[in-house]
Order: sequence, then structure tokens, then C-alpha cells
Amino acid sequence: MHIIRSHEQDSAAMVGRAARALLLTAEGPAGIMERRLAALGARVDIVGELFVALSELIDDPSGYAVFVVDCDSANVGGLAAAQHVIKMLGEVAQRVSVVLVSSECHEQRFPQERTAPVVLRAPLSAVSLKVGFEHALRERFQYQAA
Repeated sequence: MHIIRSHEQDSAAMVGRAARALLLTAEGPAGIMERRLAALGARVDIVGELFVALSELIDDPSGYAVFVVDCDSANVGGLAAAQHVIKMLGEVAQRVSVVLVSSECHEQRFPQERTAPVVLRAPLSAVSLKVGFEHALRERFQYQAA
């Protein structure tokens, strides 16, 4: 049996290879966001509660490369509340990149400051997730290239 993968699939898997992602969503396992993150090569841990996710991040901030928050499905309180929570994380937000996904987002944001979250518009396309994920992990790619 032969498994054929396109160049596009190979490059997509390279984006998050070996990156551990914490996904806060109410979708549960095998949801669309989890599948798309896994397709990018990330190892995804799914959490359904905000305070459980924050506890995970505070207990092991170096264990995760990125924290992805589905502001619409998780019981977060929307985009503004999620941004407020991320600001309160302090030092943890300096170690873990953050991607917020919300239907309240009118313009996607890819900030230059590492502590500022990437904000993506929902419904989330595979392309915007890939671009946001790459942007969130850009420092990691710079270290690998050096």
C-alpha cells in the first residue's frame, strides 16, 4: 500500500511539527479546530473550561507553544473578555503565544509584540489558521533556522 501526500500536506505538517497546543473550546475532541491544528502538525490538548486552561498554562507554561481560544464556543465571555484574561496572565503570556478566534473580530490582527495575541475571524478557514499559527510561532522558526 502506498500513501501519497501532496507537497501542500507536507508543508502544512511542518508548520507546527512537535509544537504542543492548548485548545480552549467547547467542541470537544475531533472538532474542526482540533483537526485543523493537528493537520498543521501540532500535538493538541483540549480543555473545555477557562479556569482549567489557565491552570494548565500557569502550572506548565513552557510545556505549550501556543494557546488557542475559541471565544465563541468556549465559556469565555467573548473576544474582549478573552483579551482581558490574556493580559492578566502576565509572565505566562510572554512564554506562550496566544491565538484568539472570534466571530466578533472584524479585522484579523497579527501583532509584532510577542505578548499580544493573534486575533482571527470566525468561522475559521484552514488558511487563516495556518497563517495565524505560523505568526504565533514565528520566534520558534527563527531559532530553528539559526
